[in-house]
Amino acid sequence: MGDDFRGVAAKVWHDYPMAHTLAGRPETATQAKVLKLLRDEGPLSRVELADRLGVSRTTMASEVSRLTELGLAEGAGPAASRGGRRSTLVDLSSDVRFVGVAIGATTVSVALTDGRLTVLGQRSIDMDVRLGPEPVLASALELTHKVLAEHGVTRPAGVGVGVPGPVDFHGGMPVSPPIMPGWDGYPVRDALARELGCPVLLDNDVNVMALGEQHSGVAKNARDFLFVKIGTGIGCGIVVDGQLYRGVDGCAGDIGHIRVEEFGPTCACGNTGCLEAFFGGSALARDALAAARGGRSPALASLLAEKGELTGADVAAAVTMGDPYTVQMIRDGGHRVGWVLASLVSFFNPGLIVIGGRVARLGHPLLAEIRGVVYRRSLPLATGNLPVVLSEMGDDAGVVGAAALISDAIFAAP
Repeated sequence: MGDDFRGVAAKVWHDYPMAHTLAGRPETATQAKVLKLLRDEGPLSRVELADRLGVSRTTMASEVSRLTELGLAEGAGPAASRGGRRSTLVDLSSDVRFVGVAIGATTVSVALTDGRLTVLGQRSIDMDVRLGPEPVLASALELTHKVLAEHGVTRPAGVGVGVPGPVDFHGGMPVSPPIMPGWDGYPVRDALARELGCPVLLDNDVNVMALGEQHSGVAKNARDFLFVKIGTGIGCGIVVDGQLYRGVDGCAGDIGHIRVEEFGPTCACGNTGCLEAFFGGSALARDALAAARGGRSPALASLLAEKGELTGADVAAAVTMGDPYTVQMIRDGGHRVGWVLASLVSFFNPGLIVIGGRVARLGHPLLAEIRGVVYRRSLPLATGNLPVVLSEMGDDAGVVGAAALISDAIFAAP
């Protein structure tokens, strides 16, 4: 994503150059690398930074001094002794603040982070994305202002946003998103940037969650991995050699619309037989309701009588009750997901697959089925050292990943 990402980052900074509450941005490639090392690994001494980046200690002293002048870095006390005079630890400025906004199909979450993407405060509300961009973004802005006010932040360094649909990353807008009626072509990035007065970046929610896993989750040490989100929709974030891969038009990883059967339920995209139409959150709720009304699942029928509706969480509850029909539902869905992932493993040969999203909270019964199919259908060479694991970040993957997205832009060299 290198050159394209830098181009978009340069644009958002150019459009909102005075919005950044810090004194400046990195002026050289070395300064940018220093900031990202400090973000991802915590305080490091000048000696360690020089060694890691392959520059002289004199050069590093000069670059750190400049970052301090720009308000981006600060001293953090003496480093551990390595013999001779002790070096000084360098850390990101304690004034750096980012906002991550995760807009899902049914919820909006906003988090404030420090420069190392540690969540300092977070707020969430239930919100149907089908209501359209204006009410949903108004709620996101309200949550953002509340979180900022709670922590005494006038204006953040930048805001990252994830939405549940295809995104034109360069234009900062959704493009024909199947589950987001009214959002096509809406200038989300620019609208939020105007309201908040700071740089904003927009991306697909799965890409953002992959960035969150890469920074703080089980993929922290993986260079090549797939993050699979199973929620209302199904998508896949692709990380190659440590970099998020978006594809030519930004829709790489849209695996929910891979056809798994020639004939099947109609999908939100208009086609039939898509993976998402069989096992996305809406599909799971649909099938659960049919099972409850048809008398095939006493557990689901009981939950329907109690609540008046059913969701993926109710399917999970029925599984824990030992309900055989819902167990088979999970096995069937996991089989289809595994079938698609097995093809991706043969094609991409990743080092790790992380399964996340709200439907993934069905847990180990789902994971076991996905694993079984992937391992059976892929070549032994591709799966011999391939962990397939559940995300441990929960809802934090989206907001931390969104903050990581904008921090990459703020910390990028000009």
